[in-house]
Amino acid sequence: MILHKTDKTVRFILNTLREKGFSAYIVGGAVRDILLQRVPDDVDVLTCASIQEIESVFLGQNIKRVGKTFPICLVNGVEISSGRALFDVSTFPESDLAKRDFTINAMAYDPMAKKVIDPFNGRKDLEDGVIRFTQDPEKRIGEDPVRMVRACRFMAMIQGSFDASSLKGIIACKDLLDSAAAKERISHEIMKAMDLEKPSLFFRALKTTGLLSKIFPSLDQCHDLDGGPHHGETVFEHCMLVGDALPKGFPILRLAGFLHDAGKFDAAKIEAGKLTFIGHEMQTQGVIRDLTTLRFALKDISYITSLIQVHMRPLTDESTPRAVRRLLCTLEQYNLDYRDFMRMRIADKKGNLLKRPYTLSEIRVRLKKIFDELAEQSGFRMSHLEITGDDIMRILGIASGPQVGRIKQLLFEKVLDDPGLNNYKELKKICRCLKIKK
Repeated sequence: MILHKTDKTVRFILNTLREKGFSAYIVGGAVRDILLQRVPDDVDVLTCASIQEIESVFLGQNIKRVGKTFPICLVNGVEISSGRALFDVSTFPESDLAKRDFTINAMAYDPMAKKVIDPFNGRKDLEDGVIRFTQDPEKRIGEDPVRMVRACRFMAMIQGSFDASSLKGIIACKDLLDSAAAKERISHEIMKAMDLEKPSLFFRALKTTGLLSKIFPSLDQCHDLDGGPHHGETVFEHCMLVGDALPKGFPILRLAGFLHDAGKFDAAKIEAGKLTFIGHEMQTQGVIRDLTTLRFALKDISYITSLIQVHMRPLTDESTPRAVRRLLCTLEQYNLDYRDFMRMRIADKKGNLLKRPYTLSEIRVRLKKIFDELAEQSGFRMSHLEITGDDIMRILGIASGPQVGRIKQLLFEKVLDDPGLNNYKELKKICRCLKIKK
């Protein structure tokens, strides 16, 4: 079986504990990953030794005690926990496994004997693709309501389904997510889901269980919203396709893809007998509210909001240099990288069932237009104008204030349209024309 990159450290810990007369096993997610033929991200060790005994056994090693509810010792970077329930040797490790969340995580592995201890048939559930709470679902959920969100993530990870009692338990307990779950932990589960092959399965599981309305009401309300005449799928389905089409190495970008059209619910109107969503990209208040409630970092909320607001900006094979300059200027104002803009555009097209995806050739044409302007302008900014605010005040005889900034923005836009205007003489002439119009 596959172990971890810290294989030697884990074996040292297991051997040391057993030499001192304590039982010790690899447990939890690591066992699940081993059975899935994956290298575990982390390996946790469970022992019948107390926390004090663990500290004594590994005296002299790099050891640290963490956690309050369930104290854990970190030894050379590996988590070692003591049994969570009162037990005698004859019921260990089953007494601890019975307290774990899902059957697929309630297994222990002895790498020396190459034996899996599986009191709740987690191995079969893993083979069958079933997410099942260990013993009583409502009791497991009551101990930690975030387990409902974890259930959705694990279901998406193994691309499986819930067993009937677990689904019923989540639906019955879903309101606990409002009152008894730390929002930061929910957002942590969301970000873990962004690293899955198909995070859309996570969102679909949230919808099936009724949790989506608790976590992302802005997206939930789009579930049955028609995509309009330019789409062959609902708004929710489109968001799912776009999010899956974005690369999993960019979790915040991917989350933006799943939320990018959530504003269509607020923008929806019937005009000339047709459903339209004019200006939907600026309807970000719902997404901002959801992300703020979930305690996402301000920089991540700003990034997601900015991507949503610019995702409709055009870039075609017919875009003029002036149009591309304006696009790059907009991206700079929103503090966005053109590569993320392109990733979103490509995924947005791929997620539309009435349109064909961009070809590689079409992508190259658009990127070349961007590269050409970047090379030409070297990232032209407001500060590159050949006129200052002081110059504008002197030329127009006006005092310092917001008007100076508005005039400078106007000059900047004119130079974007025609870079040849960026010299003091031309800009001064434009300023004087502005004065004449006043």
